[in-house]
Amino acid sequence: MTLPRIRSIVSACALLSAALAPGQTRRPSTKELPPSAYKLIEVKVTGTTRYRPEDVLPATGLQLGQTVHEEDFKDAARHLGDSGAFTDITYTFQYSPDGTKLEFQLQDAAQFVPVRFENVVWFSDQDLQEKLHAQVSLFRGRLPITGQLLDQVSEALQALLIEKKVPGNVDYIRVAHQDGPIEAFAYTVTGPQIMIRNIEFTGAGAAELPPLETAAKKLQGSEYVRSLVRVQEDKNFLPIYLARGYLRASFAGPEAKVVQESEDETLVDVTVPVNPGAQYKMAGLELVGYKVFPADTLRHLVQLDMNQPVNAVRLDQDIQVMKQLYGTRGYATASITPEAQIDDAQSTVKYKININEGDQYKMGDLEIHGLDSPTTVKLQNNWTMRSGDIYDSGYPRRFADQAYKELSSMGDWRIAIHETVNQKDKTVDVLIRFDLK
Repeated sequence: MTLPRIRSIVSACALLSAALAPGQTRRPSTKELPPSAYKLIEVKVTGTTRYRPEDVLPATGLQLGQTVHEEDFKDAARHLGDSGAFTDITYTFQYSPDGTKLEFQLQDAAQFVPVRFENVVWFSDQDLQEKLHAQVSLFRGRLPITGQLLDQVSEALQALLIEKKVPGNVDYIRVAHQDGPIEAFAYTVTGPQIMIRNIEFTGAGAAELPPLETAAKKLQGSEYVRSLVRVQEDKNFLPIYLARGYLRASFAGPEAKVVQESEDETLVDVTVPVNPGAQYKMAGLELVGYKVFPADTLRHLVQLDMNQPVNAVRLDQDIQVMKQLYGTRGYATASITPEAQIDDAQSTVKYKININEGDQYKMGDLEIHGLDSPTTVKLQNNWTMRSGDIYDSGYPRRFADQAYKELSSMGDWRIAIHETVNQKDKTVDVLIRFDLK
């Protein structure tokens, strides 16, 4: 962790230099300053673009009107540095008979990430943000990736729970994908069991509301965790709109409201706001990059009707079928991506299907695991796609389905197929594993 630089510049102007000879200057001794000179009358903040001066002052531990000395300024700068919100801290102060004026020149830390409150259901989002900001003035919805602000927010949230008489403890984790950079901080309350009673959708149309409610039923009676509801938004709620041509549909973050509490359980109703946006109709389809198959063959696989609301979910399914077709001819790495050309004025969309067929692959090695030797040899002999043949990506599944029927008398099997694409020699190795359930 890189510590912030803290520098100070002292300017003492007590206006008590009348005894000096012309041309002489000297810094007045603190003994020459009246007691009023040590009263903090102004704190100025410059340099930061993230915070307002009224956010910074409480974080220093100083208060206007208090008696201050240089050690207080050092402590204040140290508090700001420990927060992690700033990478460079310079302060200057000026004494005068009227009082002390202090100025901080700050440079904001480069990395701030969002804060997620996963199951803090006893406050609305806005209320929680305001209450935490009142206790931790440098918290404004995001936190630096280093420093003490993370723990300060945790302590403030714990205090709010105690005030609400909630018997829970605050924990947090750093959210990152596969040892990548920190993307967020997630705070949760452990202790009370928080369960979903009902999910409501605001902003949904009459046609979409029934399938949304059906999709949401699986969440009723489950534990409330905001990020898990967001997963359901993307996985199960959004496709309802995409299948009806609402290509820009979006969901806001879910909000939970406590409807019943007991010693063991807290029940919440969850509201999910929906913004459907415009409904788009299919206006055209263009295929580019194809050579192996004729255009009519590929177009026939796209089951979208012109001048009708576009079904983007069906389009994704059709593209998977197209990839499977290429796979039967050995094009194991074929890439097919749709490019939506949206006309917002007309509420229409044209799709450009970009096809990169790649190289043609051949069958490599076959391995069968999990069976006794005689059965393994028998299945290997039944495998008809030999080494060097054009690879058919659909064949391993057909082979496994047939093998499952033949082995059913020996038990119930779980079959896993793993394909390894060898870029160098343009072959595909196949591993089929059989495990008894």
